[in-house]
Amino acid sequence: MEIKDAVVLITGGAIRLGKAHGLHLARKGAHIAFSYLPNEPGLETKAEIEALGVRCTATVLDVRDLATMRRWVADTAETFGRIDVLINNASPWLMRPFLEVTEAEYDLCNDVTTKAAFFCTQAVAPYMLKQGRGVIINIADLTAYEVWPGIAHHAIAKGGVVQLTRYAAFELSPSVRVNAVAPGPVLLPPEFTAEEIEMSRQRTLVKRLGQPEDVSRVIAMLIEHEYLTGHVYFIDGGQMFSH
Repeated sequence: MEIKDAVVLITGGAIRLGKAHGLHLARKGAHIAFSYLPNEPGLETKAEIEALGVRCTATVLDVRDLATMRRWVADTAETFGRIDVLINNASPWLMRPFLEVTEAEYDLCNDVTTKAAFFCTQAVAPYMLKQGRGVIINIADLTAYEVWPGIAHHAIAKGGVVQLTRYAAFELSPSVRVNAVAPGPVLLPPEFTAEEIEMSRQRTLVKRLGQPEDVSRVIAMLIEHEYLTGHVYFIDGGQMFSH
């Protein structure tokens, strides 16, 4: 699929990796529609994207509100005339020792990361199927494959994203392609100490941290490459194979 003039929907697109993906694709000529939370700089991100000469809409949305999320999808399709790409990016980062995780924290991880991605995919898919083409990209991460302390609830939700990718690719084929990316140490949590940052760097084979652009470039490739579907692509500097 050509990125230029494609309509890209991004959940959680105002900050961090979601913002980076929107800006990267906008530089290639894509039009962007993204959701963001009330405490995030959504209008500032919207202005940055529009400055690149493309159209952009920014909508305050808690993706756990499925009825409102479905209206957002429908409004986006009406505004732009179609939806070509969905990036299921929204995901909280919560750390808590296994025995201290609360039901509310578990539900937050699952509802935002996995449940909302499932139903956003379900909401977008009919538009793509009617068009006869579409691309969905889910954001997983290494926690779906590795065991790290204090993030069981997050990792379980990301594991669900991996399975969502496989099942959606199967169910929506051949018109809609579905893949996932699994970033490694790209944008580390802000609470990481200098020691934790250095440990993350050393765990990679290339001995450096990644950049948001490293992930965005793979996403762009997955949009353009018509023969890729149903897989997870690691952007981790070889961390998965370093231990």
